[in-house]
This record gives sequence, structure tokens and C-alpha cells, in this order.
Amino acid sequence: MTQLPAQPVVHEVNTRVWLREIRRRTGRPAGLGDVPKDAWDEITPHGVDAVWLMGVWERSPQGRGIALWDQSLRIAFAQAVPGIREEEIAGSPYCIRRYEVDATLGGAEGLAAARAELDGRGIGLLLDYVPNHVAPDSPWVSAHPEYFVRGTADDLRHDPAAYLDTGTAVLARGRDPFFPPWPDVVQLNAFEPALRRATADELTRIGQTCDGVRCDMAMLLMNDIFLRTWGQRAGTPPPDEFWPTVIGGVRERHPGMTFIAEAYWDLEWALQQQGFDFCYDKRLYDRIGTPWVPPEPLRARTEAPTRGP
Repeated sequence: MTQLPAQPVVHEVNTRVWLREIRRRTGRPAGLGDVPKDAWDEITPHGVDAVWLMGVWERSPQGRGIALWDQSLRIAFAQAVPGIREEEIAGSPYCIRRYEVDATLGGAEGLAAARAELDGRGIGLLLDYVPNHVAPDSPWVSAHPEYFVRGTADDLRHDPAAYLDTGTAVLARGRDPFFPPWPDVVQLNAFEPALRRATADELTRIGQTCDGVRCDMAMLLMNDIFLRTWGQRAGTPPPDEFWPTVIGGVRERHPGMTFIAEAYWDLEWALQQQGFDFCYDKRLYDRIGTPWVPPEPLRARTEAPTRGP
């Protein structure tokens, strides 16, 4: 397992888009096992310590259906990519059905080939883990309803956008404490001991295929934030935090596995105390990617015509 340095440089690659670009360039089908060496060279210049292949897991057909049906999402897609075609809409990479490499990207064999290419360059491979929610057609939904935040028939009737009727249970849709529910995912219960064990088992299995994981919105699973988000619906907070329990369980079997947390709300230090090797504040990346607009008083000063004395 490749160990990252104390201050690693991680190159994030949108896997599906990258493979599509390679197909266009070469004129040949390209899964992860078909990527030419020069393409690997391009994304691993000197100074890169790890490649984060974002979006390799099996996406949800139901999630894609929601993306195609939701008019606000279709408008956003068209604004981002003018002329986008329906077949180019794959659904959210964070609406995961199973933690199996999507067959359209080359499956498990393709990922193994990708890891070998990176390992030969002394570069680590990072993959996503989404601890807060799964797709509505995840096998966990039918097999393990106890893993999820539950609702009632009254909840579903009063707020149908926030709950999902599976036919055998009413489950909450995924969310964070400050925004409406996401329509394409189902909320896992961070307080449930069985879910914590299942998460550790899933991450242990993933750890056989990569050097580390980047955990999506990791702060949502912290006891105080989860309680603030879900209140009594989550049950009684356990005495132990989610991440020390889960990461500790994984490291019994993969001592060198790297854990990276996406953090909001200045919680990087708290997450590092709970076992993460590295954290990054999404606010910084939002600001890097968004043109700066000065506050209204400053904008008025900078845009007002200059007057003489």
C-alpha cells in the first residue's frame, strides 16, 4: 500500500469524463484497463503523490432516472454543458448503488490495471466513499432497513420530498442540516451499531483495491452534527463517535490505509482527532472555482464613476 507524504499533492480525475476524452482522442473504446501509458503520464506529472479517481463506483439507474426527470437538474446540466445529450447524463457519482467498479468503466479488472499503472510510478490511488447515504436501489435498502433513518406514513404524507416509501418501510432521504433533502439518495443512520460495522466491512473490502479513500462530507457523521440534523429520529447518540469506530475497525486489517475527509464548517481539526490522516475544507475549493464578487458596499465604491474635487 502506497504511503502518502505529510503534505501530499492529490490530482482529482473525473474518471468518466477522462475516459470519454481518451476515447475521442484514440478512436477506440477505453475503460480503465485500456488507458494508454501516455495518458497516465499526463495525469501524473512530477510532484503528484496520488490520483483520486472520482466516480468509479456503480451508479444508480434510479438515480439517473431522477436526474433525467428533474427539470431543475436538466436546466443546470444544459447551463454547464450547452447541447448536452441525454446519453451523456450518467447520474450523480455520489448516488452509489454498489461499491463495485462500474462495468462501463472497465469493472474490477480495469481498476486493478489502473492501480498497477499508478503503483509502478510510485503514486497512490484514492477512491470515494460516501458514508452518509446510498442510492434508493442499493441492496442495503431492502436487505437492511435497520441501517437507515426511519420515517412514518404521516411523514411521507406531509413531506413526500423528504421520505421514500420502499414498500416495506418509510426511509428518510439524505440531507445535511442546512439544505432540503437530496432527491436521489437514502439516509444512513450513523448511530446504528450494525451500520457502523457494515461501513467498516465495506471500507475494508475497498481497501483491497486502493491505497486510501476520500470520504464525502465526513462531518455529517459526527455525533453532534448527526443529532442536530435528525434529532429523535436517529435514536440515542452512542458514547463513541462514528469515525473512530469505523476507521479503527478498518485499520485492524489495513494499517496503512489513508483516510481523507471532505470537511465543512471548520471541522478539519476535529475530524483529524477522530482518525483522518488529511482533511480539506470545501469552502476553499468553492472559492477557487467561483469568480469573486465584492460585497455590495465595496462593489458600489469600485464601480462608481470617479468624481473630481
